[in-house]
Amino acid sequence: MQRKWWTLLAVTVATFMLLLDITVVNVALPSIRASLHASFGDLQWVVDAYSLTLAALVLTAGSLADRFGRRRVFEIGLGIFSLASLLCALAPDPLFLNLARALQGVGGAIMFAVSLALVAQEFPAGRERGTAMGIYGASIGVAVAVGPLIGGGLTDWLGWESIFYVNVPIGIAAIAISRTRLRETRDPAAGAVDWPGVATFTAALFTLVLALVRGNDDGWGSTPIVALFAGSAVLFAAFLAIERRSAAPMLPLGLFRRPAFTGVQIGAFAVSASIFALFLYVTLYLQNYLGYSPLQAGLRYLPITIVSFFFAPLAGALLSRLPARLMMGASLAVIGVGLLLMTGLDAGDGWTAMLAGLVVVGAGVGFLNPVIADVALSVVPKERSGMAAGINDTFRQVGVAVGVAVWGAIFVGRGADKVAALTAGTPAAHGDHPRQLVEAVSSGALPQALAQIPAGARSSVGAAAREGFLAGFNDVLTLGALVAFAGAVAVLALVRERDIEREPLEEEQEAGRATYDGVGAPSPAASR
Repeated sequence: MQRKWWTLLAVTVATFMLLLDITVVNVALPSIRASLHASFGDLQWVVDAYSLTLAALVLTAGSLADRFGRRRVFEIGLGIFSLASLLCALAPDPLFLNLARALQGVGGAIMFAVSLALVAQEFPAGRERGTAMGIYGASIGVAVAVGPLIGGGLTDWLGWESIFYVNVPIGIAAIAISRTRLRETRDPAAGAVDWPGVATFTAALFTLVLALVRGNDDGWGSTPIVALFAGSAVLFAAFLAIERRSAAPMLPLGLFRRPAFTGVQIGAFAVSASIFALFLYVTLYLQNYLGYSPLQAGLRYLPITIVSFFFAPLAGALLSRLPARLMMGASLAVIGVGLLLMTGLDAGDGWTAMLAGLVVVGAGVGFLNPVIADVALSVVPKERSGMAAGINDTFRQVGVAVGVAVWGAIFVGRGADKVAALTAGTPAAHGDHPRQLVEAVSSGALPQALAQIPAGARSSVGAAAREGFLAGFNDVLTLGALVAFAGAVAVLALVRERDIEREPLEEEQEAGRATYDGVGAPSPAASR
């Protein structure tokens, strides 16, 4: 097998593994909660600890790869990810698990940052890269969609720890392929690592997410929350100032003068902040509201799996034939429509009420991922592919981290308002009780919460809590759709084909060769 296909295999396996750990974990969260006695906030951090470190470090990882060698850094990332997965499986409490998840995000950042650059160095722009990106995009779509099924099966049969154990042998195999089959490349012009930028960006993102996660508990107007938001704003401003003055910035702000570059980052953020962040809440609905087991919940994601698997290769085949902005814009709009089709759930609905929306979302996600992956690399010079991949992955993971936190805050806040209205005049409507009831439904602990309620009121309070869950869930699905629509508008407005590196299709090259008169001079047709 040619080296380029070994490269694509290693990259696809690594990317599949690290993305799988996002969706696999979602299905296992109720089991983790029961085993480690975790709170609703702990469950959010199981997702966000991973996404935060991935988002904060992926830019630096791309720069390190350009400087020290992409294959070497890729192997280091695989090693860290595998070790952290082992630590996650051995976690005795939520804090240990979340710290191990953060370390896992470090390894994931390295793998994610280098993956697209490794593909770009082996596959030239045009149809061949389009094929590779179609396969790569399919791995992303399948990982996101099939993750719940794999996670559900492993959790049901072997326990939640197995979803982390399985990464260890896969990681070792990927390291072996990388060591023996991949070519080492680097950017000879790569500069020093921008550590001040890394520090301010990481701190800004962490304080923002912490404020969003703690807002409902501490009060949005409380001193700690206001201080966290203010601190995050100051840190982001400091980060931008550092980047403007740095000789080798981790985020070259000048790249955003290119509308197509800005557009593809907005598209990546939009899809991640909408459907990818909302997968957590869809899973909580399937398991903790409808009462499905992890495996049963995973099976309900099969429509997304099948549809996204079909559409990803189709998008790869069309990359050189259709305008990228239309493909990205239409895909984001389709995702928005799918999310709207999933809204309007009431207490009498089963999972099939979301089926049409899941199918439509699957089509949009499958079609979008390979296009974003290709355009993210094709709007910058090839030698900056590591940095371009890192920037795009940063926007993806910031979208997930911020999306999970924002939707969690809105979900609990809206649900608590609904519970308070439905239980007006009873003790359940006062203080923190409405919020605690919504969180109890979300984390599968409603029976324990109702045990604290007088026996005569348990039925009505339980119904109110479940109505509060649905109110919050419907609202975040609707808002997620609006984010996807906004991303579609931004992509259509900013991305232009003239800014994207393309090679002629094979038939066009043949036509061009046919215009030569056989003695080296082009014919008039070729001159035009």
